[in-house]
Amino acid sequence: MIRLPHIEAPRTPVSELARAYLELCKPKVVMVMIFTALVGELLADPLALPIRALVLGNLGIAMAAGSAAAINHLIDQRLDARMARTRRRPIPTGLISPGHALVFALALGTAGLILLYTLINPLTAGLTFASLIGYAVIYTGFLKRATSQNIVIGGLAGAAPPLLGWTAVTGRIEALPVLLVMIIFVWTPPHFWPLAIHRIEDYRRAEVPMLPVTHGEVHTRWQVLFYTTLMVAVTLVPALIGLTGFIYPAAALTLGGMFLFYSIAMLVSPDPSWPMRTFRFSITYILLLFGALVIDSYLMAALLS
Repeated sequence: MIRLPHIEAPRTPVSELARAYLELCKPKVVMVMIFTALVGELLADPLALPIRALVLGNLGIAMAAGSAAAINHLIDQRLDARMARTRRRPIPTGLISPGHALVFALALGTAGLILLYTLINPLTAGLTFASLIGYAVIYTGFLKRATSQNIVIGGLAGAAPPLLGWTAVTGRIEALPVLLVMIIFVWTPPHFWPLAIHRIEDYRRAEVPMLPVTHGEVHTRWQVLFYTTLMVAVTLVPALIGLTGFIYPAAALTLGGMFLFYSIAMLVSPDPSWPMRTFRFSITYILLLFGALVIDSYLMAALLS
């Protein structure tokens, strides 16, 4: 009897597969979202530490955000394969099949929403579900390919975490978290469009109608300046209606002035490094702005207690 050699099919190491599933969740994006949700939770009750919301609320929000990110990978797999920045993502490279990605996304999102509904409150679960659908389905599945204003319209879904954090603690919607949502909403265009300028050839190759592709770089740079100016104005509203102390408006003016400097420099300077410098600063900006708001809130609570 002739024995055929035993040949094993190559297998992806467990550690590599785990990293691939983690990448599906866009952990860096989720971390920023959880930070802004944390801000909402801390602002909701400055005199207490809402442990339940901090642990279980953030876990549920993170799971839903990771699910939305995985659906984004799934819908964008053909676009990702055509762009230098994204062609090595898990689905285009074949590390994870589309079917497995779909099962993973649905399981993760369902578990996160059940956790929020049963252990936090139905309002937070409902708002989180709406945010998930807004990003994963409406933005990724439709707006991204349909209009150059995709980031502006779709940005509302990504702006929800401060409200989710607030409702996880209080179970109700109030003025301050809604204003935080509006701040992130108007921050999104001057945050993302500089990156789109830097990656314009990628988007053009993939036929994604990002603003720099459809209207040109000069128009986009003017739009970045417009939205930065609008953002600075919106960030001052919480102070103007008496919801903050003196630390937050001072930080908002200082950081807003710096953001305007970056936006103007990106508009007038021929240096091609300014778009990415502006993009990186925009992340620092939102972290410092919301950090200042938390410090302001806790200081005011301590002085008034």
